[in-house]
Amino acid sequence: MRTPVAAADLLRYKQLAAERAVDLVESGMVVGLGTGSTAIFAVRRIAARLRDGSLRDIVGVPTSVATEAEARTLGIPLAGERLPSAVDITIDGADEVDPQLRLIKGGGGALLREKIVATVSRREVIVVDETKLSPALGTRYPLPIEVLPFGWEWHARFIESLGARVTVRRAPDGTLCRSDQGNYIVDAAFGPISSAESLAAALATHAGIVEHGLFLGLTSECLVGGARGIERLLPSGDARGAG
Repeated sequence: MRTPVAAADLLRYKQLAAERAVDLVESGMVVGLGTGSTAIFAVRRIAARLRDGSLRDIVGVPTSVATEAEARTLGIPLAGERLPSAVDITIDGADEVDPQLRLIKGGGGALLREKIVATVSRREVIVVDETKLSPALGTRYPLPIEVLPFGWEWHARFIESLGARVTVRRAPDGTLCRSDQGNYIVDAAFGPISSAESLAAALATHAGIVEHGLFLGLTSECLVGGARGIERLLPSGDARGAG
């Protein structure tokens, strides 16, 4: 059984991993700015380095409306609506990471833009605290899936036919949550997913599913903050201490 981690320690682990990832950013780069409670530390660290002059000529590509607003407030220059043909490095978080560095993302509802930016990134660096590591995707988190509002109940029934217990995501006031693109998010609890690739292929066949939170073959490396410092994980399964 996993030993509970104090909230203050979790916050520190997240910050350590995110800020270490910013050491990989160099002046002149186009940088994907991730979304969520871990990636936001990287956004803030990039802004601090721009202010102190250790970074220059950065162009940020935010993965959500929330990250864009934060980056503008912090003074990070942004690419705007026009997506660059290539992003040098993206620093983003994840809800769950398996030993092959496959991910579940989308807990914050930004999975579509996050996947677009990840796909055009030369280097996708994932930053997490140690509680996000999992023996199999779906063990600890449901899979977020973005669906069109038109026919969303039909889309949900299709996902259920694949073996999931599906819950449509709602706001605190009970209304259906909408993504930055105006779509709905459903959370599909499959339990441990035996073949993430097969599930991704099945979801891709259904008209009305806009995107899913399985990020497969996109991670260049993962920095994990924990009680023993920072561990660097690579897709090959190698693990290296990062301090």
